[in-house]
Amino acid sequence: MSELSLRQVKKNYGTIPIIHGVDLEINSGEFVVFVGPSGCGKSTLMRMIAGLEDISGGEISIGDRVVNDLPPRDRDIAMVFQDYALYPNKTVFENMAFGLRIRKTPQDEINQRVGKAAETLQITHLLERLPKALSGGQRQRVAMGRAMVRKPKVFLFDEPLSNLDALLRNQVRAEIKKLHQREGGTVVYVTHDQVEAMTLADRIVVLQAGRIVQSGTPDEIYHRPKHRFVAEFTGSPPMNLMEVTLLRKNGICALALPDGTELTLTAAQEALSLNASSQAVVLGVRPENLVVSDNAGHPLWKTLSLEVTLVEPLGAENVVHMALGTFDLIGRFPNAVRPAQGGRLEVALNPDTLHFFDSSTGQALTQT
Repeated sequence: MSELSLRQVKKNYGTIPIIHGVDLEINSGEFVVFVGPSGCGKSTLMRMIAGLEDISGGEISIGDRVVNDLPPRDRDIAMVFQDYALYPNKTVFENMAFGLRIRKTPQDEINQRVGKAAETLQITHLLERLPKALSGGQRQRVAMGRAMVRKPKVFLFDEPLSNLDALLRNQVRAEIKKLHQREGGTVVYVTHDQVEAMTLADRIVVLQAGRIVQSGTPDEIYHRPKHRFVAEFTGSPPMNLMEVTLLRKNGICALALPDGTELTLTAAQEALSLNASSQAVVLGVRPENLVVSDNAGHPLWKTLSLEVTLVEPLGAENVVHMALGTFDLIGRFPNAVRPAQGGRLEVALNPDTLHFFDSSTGQALTQT
């Protein structure tokens, strides 16, 4: 049985539907990340799992119990909030032990659980401090420790890193990953940051407007997006998505790119293009799949000579913006490739790395 099960879960505010019948099964020990832009419903969905929001329809099960009508304290969950939610007048030890005291856990067991969690999180030396004497990263570790000592069926993390600076966010993210690998536990983690989602998750659930657009491993989400929304939400920079036109003439199928260049399709791509609802198709290519090439040795690759409009140096690599007609084509190249702004760059398109999406529905026509 799944550790957490959502069956046709819905949420309405008045007559306005927010969550539209979500179905999801999360296995024991799985680390699942809900990701999507602000307003997509990811935090609302987590709050319904926690019991902080009533559901308008459907069923939520944790373990073998339907928890629709259970209060949060009876759901066997532990939640880590983005604002830490520590008691300012209690020490680290007291904050971590508070939930156990409420449940009348014996003192010896409290000492053992808090001690083990503190050792795991490397905060044993902080147990007698008050929260005001801690850094942001230390406070977040205390909040995580308070959840760990509970030994719940499901851990819920609601954007726990959003209040940290960039360097500290990377450090705490790595700690969460190591902690899950070492201790296990079923985790549902909410974030708007696709980098967090890609690095932490066993499985990513991409949400848009209260619906699951795609659920899969980080590799599946990144390399085989089923919808253009998923393609443009993941990746930094995100996938280039350009409106192109299907051309069929003299028995050859091609795409007219934004600058008028024609890209001949392979037989497999031509067959998939028949699924398009019209001649208008969305062509996708990841910035790292553009290569600087003179086309030598790559007879099937299409080489484009493009004007460089902007170069963004990032140290180990450069992000280069190029004009493909009116479209801003973005490439990600090694640091050795740093063309001059206003100059031209020869880039090649590998047909095996291209993605195609229906312009009307956004659904993928092919997944490379």
